[in-house]
Amino acid sequence: DRLRLLLVEDHPDTVKVLSRLLLHTGYSVRTAGSVAAALQLAEAEPFDLLVSDVRLPDATGYELMAELRRRRPVKGIAMSGYGMESDMQKSRDAGFAEHLVKPVNFAQLQSAIRRVTAEAEAGQG
Repeated sequence: DRLRLLLVEDHPDTVKVLSRLLLHTGYSVRTAGSVAAALQLAEAEPFDLLVSDVRLPDATGYELMAELRRRRPVKGIAMSGYGMESDMQKSRDAGFAEHLVKPVNFAQLQSAIRRVTAEAEAGQG
C-alpha cells in the first residue's frame, strides 16, 4: 500500500518539486494551495498524512490541522519559515507531529515522514 499524502503549499514551484520527489519516492500525493482546497480534497478522498505549510492564503496550517483533527485522527508535518522553539510548540499544540523549517531539505522530509508513520503504526499495534 502506498502512503497517501496531502501536500498543502501555496508556492507553485515548491509544490511542483516536492510532489515530484514524493511521487518518485513511491508515495501517492494530492496537492492543495489553500486551506479551503485542502479541506475539499480531504472530504473527497482519504489520506494518511498531512504535509502542510503554516502560512497559507486563506488561513493557517494550524487551523487546517485543527479542522482535520475535528473530523478524524490525522498525523501531520508542518513546514514553516520560522524555527524558534515557540514556532515548533505552536505546531505541536495544533496537532502536528513534526515541524520542519523552510527551505525543507527533501531528506529531512523523508525522515520526518518515516518517523511520523512509524509512530502511527506503533500506536495501532
